[in-house]
Amino acid sequence: MQIGGVDLYVNHPLMALGSPDWIPDDLELGERSAVSSDTHIIVRVQAQTTLIKVRLFRDHGTGTACDSSFTTVFDGTLYLADRRFAIGDVMGESRFVKYIGGPQQWRVRVSVDDPDRYAHAADVVLQPQE
Repeated sequence: MQIGGVDLYVNHPLMALGSPDWIPDDLELGERSAVSSDTHIIVRVQAQTTLIKVRLFRDHGTGTACDSSFTTVFDGTLYLADRRFAIGDVMGESRFVKYIGGPQQWRVRVSVDDPDRYAHAADVVLQPQE
């Protein structure tokens, strides 16, 4: 079930997903499409030319699927201490925060329309981990 969505403008080609707390400064993408810590995911996106469309889904155990043409760039767990999920640019200038409730540990799957540096759409699927 879709629980949120945002069209986001980013000045820097990196989008941050996860906890609304400070983003760790030791996350290095290198040539990868995404990198994560225990609280954040950084995804490479298209900067300064278009809005980044992000859809947020909650999987209630029914196998919520994202757009089938998208490529999964992250599938793992995040710790969300205050049970809020943030989507924003890494500079902190644009940000959307959604209270998701539930437990503090979540399985997160992030899929993008173009994993090779030019993503302008992403689907994020959250599944609670009890």
